[in-house]
Amino acid sequence: MYVTAEHLRDQVIRPTLEYLGAWTPAAESFLLHAAIDVPDVGLFSARHDGLGLFHITAAQHRDLWDRYLAFNPDYASRVRGLASQRAFLSDPDSELQTNLSYCTAIAWLLQKRAGGFLDQPDTGTTATTA
Repeated sequence: MYVTAEHLRDQVIRPTLEYLGAWTPAAESFLLHAAIDVPDVGLFSARHDGLGLFHITAAQHRDLWDRYLAFNPDYASRVRGLASQRAFLSDPDSELQTNLSYCTAIAWLLQKRAGGFLDQPDTGTTATTA
């Protein structure tokens, strides 16, 4: 199976962000580049140790659920809705490897929790985090 960057953006990233009520051009662009450009710094710097498209570690995944989603039930419910019913219960980390929408949602939430600029509307300027 061959997946282009356009397919990833149009069929996975954008629909996932729209489902979360979080689509912005900046969020879409960030996630697309994180998936294809292999950044060396930031949230996804441990790319060789992680799982799935964004190489998210099991520790990052668990921490997001335990320390962020547990206190944000709206996001938790939406993200859980993206996960497979049986696979998530038996091996939640496998969703990072086999479920592109779920993995994308987790990647976006990791950036959002870190105080990233992804939840800001695109105004044509570059936003930064403090």
